[in-house]
Amino acid sequence: MTFRISSLLPRQRHRRLAGAVALVAGLAAGWGPAQAMDWDALAELARTRAQAPFEAASDKLPDDLAALDYDQIRDIRFRPDRSLWRDRGLPFEAQFFHLGLYQRQAVHIHEIAPEGTRLLPYQGDDFDLGRNTVDAKAWGDLGHAGFRLHYPLNNPAYKDELVVFQGASYFRALGMGQQYGLSARGLAIDTVGAPAGQGEEFPRFTDFWLRRPEAGATGVTVLALLDSPRATGAYRFVIRPGAATTMTVTARVFLREGAAPVNTLGLAPLTSMFLHGEVQPTARDFRPKVHDSDGLMMHTGDGEWLWRPLQNPSRISVSSFVMRQPRGFGLMQRDRRFASYEDIEARYERRPSVWVQPIGDWGAGRVELVQLPTPDETHDNVVAYWVPATLPAQGESLDFAYELSWQGDVQQTPPGAWVVQSRRGYGYTRLSADEQIRQPQFVLDFAGPALDALPPGAPVRAVVSANANGRVVEALAYPNPAQRGWRVTLRVERLDPSQPVELRAYLQHQNDTLSETWTHVILPE
Repeated sequence: MTFRISSLLPRQRHRRLAGAVALVAGLAAGWGPAQAMDWDALAELARTRAQAPFEAASDKLPDDLAALDYDQIRDIRFRPDRSLWRDRGLPFEAQFFHLGLYQRQAVHIHEIAPEGTRLLPYQGDDFDLGRNTVDAKAWGDLGHAGFRLHYPLNNPAYKDELVVFQGASYFRALGMGQQYGLSARGLAIDTVGAPAGQGEEFPRFTDFWLRRPEAGATGVTVLALLDSPRATGAYRFVIRPGAATTMTVTARVFLREGAAPVNTLGLAPLTSMFLHGEVQPTARDFRPKVHDSDGLMMHTGDGEWLWRPLQNPSRISVSSFVMRQPRGFGLMQRDRRFASYEDIEARYERRPSVWVQPIGDWGAGRVELVQLPTPDETHDNVVAYWVPATLPAQGESLDFAYELSWQGDVQQTPPGAWVVQSRRGYGYTRLSADEQIRQPQFVLDFAGPALDALPPGAPVRAVVSANANGRVVEALAYPNPAQRGWRVTLRVERLDPSQPVELRAYLQHQNDTLSETWTHVILPE
């Protein structure tokens, strides 16, 4: 992780702040080439904003717009024929979202073009109001709630929705054949560890700049300015659509001067949903599994691959994985079989996995996984992010970059072997119901090239361990011809059911590690 120290003298700060304020005012007024925006100007804008007190954006809407309910807001749609860049016949197009109901704070969207930089104002004529009888022209320039980019991802004759930026610092994207699932964010602040009486802080992108692509372009660039009571940031997204759509994200974050300290700064945060699945089945739902992601995968700086199955806990659960120089982490939807979900509407098997690959040295820190209880699939309840061991001082910058890959059927896996499913429960057994609770059994299936390459009869061992609250009763490894892999059956005794049990399991042949490490937590009863 690189920290760039950039202390300014009071007079320098005043001059730069005044210049940045003038720049924003000019852009809002629709000034032309003289106010062109680039990365350096954006980073300076984030710096100067961090030196001033936070000013929350207004959430005041016109009365008739504020009165519209969920279905009425959904009836307001952007007119495709008014899409940005459609008249130029470019491969990418942009459409905008309308304010209303839950989206009450406007973002300002600009275009960067060879002619200069211009604000893209709200225009009522851009939207089809459906059955609503309101007068959009009377609202003036409201601003927008966000935007989406379109590209011929699956069919050269039709521009599919590719990426959406809407709400706080949330965004999500699609690769070929995928359907929207988990989201990414620009920054997470105090998702856990917030001071007493305060909740999580949600920074928001307040301004966007869309760089006009050239004819035949295979990528598009978006700049964004982030702001919150305790942080500001400059972000650049280079988006390249494909079978796995990728985003190269470059960020420069500042902690706001004079603000309260940040306890947990989450970089490259991912947000997903897990209701129930293999390790947590339910008899109340006809669908075997309901989730946008089934596990957290990590590649440590030491070269170890870890897999943590997700759960829907009865109370908040936080897991930390300390490491140096992480090579990657992501919330993955490994199971791509329709039969695993049986939902012809949600199509969970099409939800993308998102892999975060750091660019450069991120230093020491931890991957943190936060899981919250949820009663249904309408709530995101899983968050994963990187927490650097050292935070910048107020007024200094934290510079980092990473690549996000939105993956489908072909996705990141360890080079050797990986867990294809992990189940909890018993078949026929003489154990009583109480004994089965005190000694839960897990069945893990592994597959991958390292297992395929083994000669017949090769001795494979399951290496299983537990923390001090667990005692491994049984650990067996044997071939699974139906899956063309290996199966591990393990049983563990819980010494104190009110405390968690941490488990680790992997496959070993002689002295060689064959697989990633399955790392699971049995949550307290």
